[in-house]
Amino acid sequence: MWIKVSRIILRNKILLLSILAVITIFFGYMARNVEMSYEYASLLPKKDQAYKDYQKFVEVFGEEGNLIIVGIQDSDFFNIDHFNAWRELSDNLAEVEGVENLLSISNTYNLKKNTEEKKFEVEMIFPDTIADQEELDKYVAEFRSLPFYRGLVYNDELEAYLLAITVNKDKMASKDREDMVAGIQEVCHAFEQEQNVQLHYSGLPYIRVVNAVKIKRELYLFSVLALLICIVVLFLFFRSFKAVVVPVLIVLVGVVWSMGMLALFGYKITLLTGMIPPLLIVIGIPNSIYMLNKFHQEYVQHGNRVKALQRVIIKIGNATFLTNLTTASGFATFVIVKSDILRQFGIIASLNILGLFFLSLLLIPIIFSFITPPSSKHVGHLDNKMVTKVITQLIHITQNYRRVVYIVTLAIIGLGIYGISLMKSSGYMVDDIPEDDPVYMDLKFFETNFNGLMPLEIMVDTKKPQGVMQLSTFRKIDQLETQLAKYPELSAPTSLLNLLKFSKQAFYNGHEKYYSVPNNREKNFILQYVPQEGGEADLLHSFLDSTVQTTRISIRVKDVGTKRMEELSQSFYAEIDSIFTPDNYDVTVTGSSIVAFKGNQYLLKNLFTSLGLAILLISSFMAIMFSSWRMVIMSLTPNVIPLVFTAAVMGFTDIPIKASTILVFSIAFGISVDNTIHFLAKYRQELNVTNWDIRKSVVLALKETGVSMLYTSVVLFFGFGIFTISSFGGTQAMGILVSLTLLVAVTSNLILLPSLLSGLERLTTTEAFKEPLLHIYDEEEDIELDDLEIYVPDAESAALGEVDASESETAAK
Repeated sequence: MWIKVSRIILRNKILLLSILAVITIFFGYMARNVEMSYEYASLLPKKDQAYKDYQKFVEVFGEEGNLIIVGIQDSDFFNIDHFNAWRELSDNLAEVEGVENLLSISNTYNLKKNTEEKKFEVEMIFPDTIADQEELDKYVAEFRSLPFYRGLVYNDELEAYLLAITVNKDKMASKDREDMVAGIQEVCHAFEQEQNVQLHYSGLPYIRVVNAVKIKRELYLFSVLALLICIVVLFLFFRSFKAVVVPVLIVLVGVVWSMGMLALFGYKITLLTGMIPPLLIVIGIPNSIYMLNKFHQEYVQHGNRVKALQRVIIKIGNATFLTNLTTASGFATFVIVKSDILRQFGIIASLNILGLFFLSLLLIPIIFSFITPPSSKHVGHLDNKMVTKVITQLIHITQNYRRVVYIVTLAIIGLGIYGISLMKSSGYMVDDIPEDDPVYMDLKFFETNFNGLMPLEIMVDTKKPQGVMQLSTFRKIDQLETQLAKYPELSAPTSLLNLLKFSKQAFYNGHEKYYSVPNNREKNFILQYVPQEGGEADLLHSFLDSTVQTTRISIRVKDVGTKRMEELSQSFYAEIDSIFTPDNYDVTVTGSSIVAFKGNQYLLKNLFTSLGLAILLISSFMAIMFSSWRMVIMSLTPNVIPLVFTAAVMGFTDIPIKASTILVFSIAFGISVDNTIHFLAKYRQELNVTNWDIRKSVVLALKETGVSMLYTSVVLFFGFGIFTISSFGGTQAMGILVSLTLLVAVTSNLILLPSLLSGLERLTTTEAFKEPLLHIYDEEEDIELDDLEIYVPDAESAALGEVDASESETAAK
C-alpha cells in the first residue's frame, strides 16, 4: 500500500499542493469567525439530576450568578469624606453600561409605617446631601439598628464593606462583557488612586471575564513560545533552515486548520480549546523529525533524493500513521465524557493531530523534492558525537545491565503503588487560579469577611398554592436557617423571612428587638402594609414563585473543595429531612456551587473511564500492528510505568487528582507510546535483515530510532514545559506532569524496552510478530517487478523510475 501511496504523492505534487492550499484557505477564512466562550461551561450532562435541579431553579427564580462584588476594608468608612467618596463610587458604577442594579450602604433603605394609609413607605437611610459628621452619625446609628443589612453589605467587627452590582445577563453572554467589566474596573481604579485604598473584586461574572481574557492572552503567548522552542531545537539538531522552515510551515497550517474547524463546528475558544494551537505545534514537530531523520539517513546511503523521499513514505509512513493515531486516540477518548468543554477539546485535537500526519506525509516529500538536496553539513547531525555517545551508553546498559534495569523498574513500581495510595481527590471553584493571583486573594478576602461568595440555593416547594405563607412554613424555614448558621463555611441565609422580620421591625416603629419571625396575627397585619408592586414588593416576589408555592433560601458558601462540599451536601439533606416532611415539602439544594461540585465529581469519574479506554484503544492498535499479545504487553509496559511514576509523584507531593491533572494520563500515554511504535517497527524490520538475531536487531533499532526518540523527546519536554508559566494552576500542573511523564517514558523506551526484548528473547518475539496483520514495509521482501515498472515521460518521473528500478533490482537479488 505504501509503495502506491509514495507514487501518488511524488507523481501528483502540484495537484496535492493545490488541494492543500484550497483546504487551508477555506479553514483560514472560517477561522476569522472563531469566538471566545463567554458562557459558563457546565461539566454536568443535561440528563443529570443536579443539572435539572439547577435549570428548574433558574426557570423559577432566574440566574443567581449575575453579581459582581466590590469590597473594601476601612476603619474610617463612616468618616464623612470616606462615605461621600463611596457614595460617588456607587453613583459612577451605576452609570456603567450593562449595570442594572446596585446595592450599597449609601443607597440602603428603611421601611416607615404609614398608619393612615396602612402601608410601608420606603425611605432612603442616607439622604443625597449630608451636612456634617454629626448628621452622618445619626443616619449611621439608624442603619446599624437594622439587622437586615448585617453580613449582607457590611461586617462591623472586621470593618469590611461591599457593594453588589447586578449586571445584564445578555451582556454577560456576549463579547460586550469584557467592555462592561473593564468599565467597572476603570471607575474602581480611579477611586483607588484618589482615596489611596485597595478594593477587592469577585463574583462569578467577574472571575469568568478575567479568566477569558487570560485564556485569550495565553493562546497567543503559548503558540509563539511553542513555535520558538521548536525552531531553536530543530535548528540545533539539523543545522539547516530548510529543516526548520518546512516543519514550522506544517504545524502552522495545522493551527489554521484547527481554528477553522472550531468555527466550522460552532465551537468556541475555552480554557481547553485555547490550548490546542500550542499543543499541535509541539505534537506535530516529532512527525517531521522522524521523517527528516529518515530522509537524511537514506540520502547518505545512496545519494538519490527522490529515492530517499520514496523510502521515507514507504518505510516509516505506516509507523508514523499509527503514532499519530495513538496520540489522537488519547485525545479522542474525551469524546465519551458528556461534558461539552471536554468533548469539543477531544474532537478538535484528535482530528487535527491526524491532519498533521497527512500534512507531514504530503508536504515533506513534495517540498524536499523541489529544493536542493541536503549538504554534508545538513546531515552531520547523524554523526553527532554527543548523541552517538548517549546511544552507545544506552546500548551498553541494555546489553550488560539488564538485571539492574529490572530491579530499578520493580523498585519504581513498588514506590509507585505506595505513592498512588497517598493520592487525594479534590476540586475547587477557582482550582486553576494560583494562590498569589489577585482573583484568588480577593476571593479569600470575601470568604474571611463575608463567609464566601459562591451561590448556594435551597428551594422549598410546599406542594400547594399559597403554601409558603403558612406560619408552619415560616417556622420550618427559620428552624433550618438556625441549623445552617452552625456551619462556619456558610454565610447568614437570605430568604423571605429576612424581609418579614424587616417588615415586623418597621411595623413596630423600627425597634430592633422586634426583628423576628411574625406570628400568625402579626403576619396578616404586616402583609396589609406591604405594597403590591415596586420596592419591597419586587424584593419579596424575588423569593416567591408566581403561585406562592415555592420559595428560596439564598446562601453564600466558601470555596471549600469537592470533598468538604460533598460532606456539607449530605449534612444539608440530613438537616432538611429532619425538618421538612417529604409528604408535605419537596426541598432541593442547588446553585452554582453545587453544580460545580457535582460536575467535578462527574468529570473525575468519566476521565478515569477515558484513560481506560485510551489504554484499550492503543492496545488494540498495537495488536493490529504486531499480531502478538506478548508484544502488546511488551509495548505497553514501558509506557504504563511512567504513568505509575507520575501518579506516585502526585501522591508524594500532595498534588490532588482533579480534572486538570487526570487529563495528563490520557494525553501523555497517547504521546509516549509513539516512540514504542517507531522502535518496534524498526526492530521487526531488522529481525528479517539479521536472520532473527534478536540482540543484534535491538542494537540496530536503537541506533536508528534512538536518535529521533531523543530529538522528539527534547521538543516534547520543553514544548509542554512552556505551560508551566500559565496563569492557571491546572494548565501549570498539566505542563509539569506531562513533561515529567514523557521524560520518564522516553527513558523507559530507550532502556527498559530494549532490555526486555534482549533479555526475554524468544519468549516475546514470536512468529506472529514476524507476520503482522497490518503490513510494515521491509526493503528485503520480494516485490513483484511488474508492480514497479512505470512509464516515465519527464526528467523528474525518470528519476522516480530509476528509484523503482533500483528497488526492483534489489528485490530480485
